[in-house]
Amino acid sequence: MLKEKVGFIGGGKMGEALCKGIINAKLSEAGNIIVSDVVVERCRMLAKEIGVKTTQNNKDVASFADVIILAVKPQMMGEVLDQLKNDITHRHIVVSIAAGIPIRFIESRLLAGIRIIRVMPNTPCLIGVSATAFALGKSATDADGQLVLNLFNAVGKVFKLDEKYLDAVTGLSGSGPAYVYLFIEALSDGGVKMGLPRDVATVLAAQTVMGSAKMVLETGQHPAQLKDAVTSPGGTTVEGISKLEDGGFRSTVINAVEAATLKSKKLGELL
Repeated sequence: MLKEKVGFIGGGKMGEALCKGIINAKLSEAGNIIVSDVVVERCRMLAKEIGVKTTQNNKDVASFADVIILAVKPQMMGEVLDQLKNDITHRHIVVSIAAGIPIRFIESRLLAGIRIIRVMPNTPCLIGVSATAFALGKSATDADGQLVLNLFNAVGKVFKLDEKYLDAVTGLSGSGPAYVYLFIEALSDGGVKMGLPRDVATVLAAQTVMGSAKMVLETGQHPAQLKDAVTSPGGTTVEGISKLEDGGFRSTVINAVEAATLKSKKLGELL
């Protein structure tokens, strides 16, 4: 369990998911977590459902927490950092999960020497299966990196990377759950079209995606090898794959990752 108290600036979906993930993993108790949000109803909900401390004043987070997680929308980052410039001190570790916001921007708005780490998680952290990557700022130490590794390792898989790769991580795993949900919905729709009840089709689709993902992770085999093992000559699977290829399935997914990556880069360039 972390000895450091954790604070979230921003209590949106990602902040909520991380709070629940950290508590579910028994990495921290709810009483050692504080969340600030401008919406009163959001604070009440988080306090009631999760049990964390809540506030509408970001300065309360800086006063309470040792680790400050910036979970605000990218366009709000400058305003939030300006507000907290004199409240964030060298005792803090600042962790940003805002898409596209480079470390240099955060460093430029805070006191010199503040330890900053940029992280790109995704929402499955709520159930302990997130995919996360992080990069250290120039003042962050290996110990700070280990703390973040422990924090996010408790809710999934974590990779330490150079910051130049984090926009691609955003485009792939940060946005990726939405692509997968769309695929599950489409699989379910296909089942319904062929006569399956909706509830059965959705569970079959989701279970199929989960099982296939576990096969990749646990066998260590290339996805193409696993695909070939299912694809019998002249069988049903190759017939379905042929239709996916006709629709440009793979190129469309690749283009989606590229578009999201470029959008993340653009967010940083606009600062």
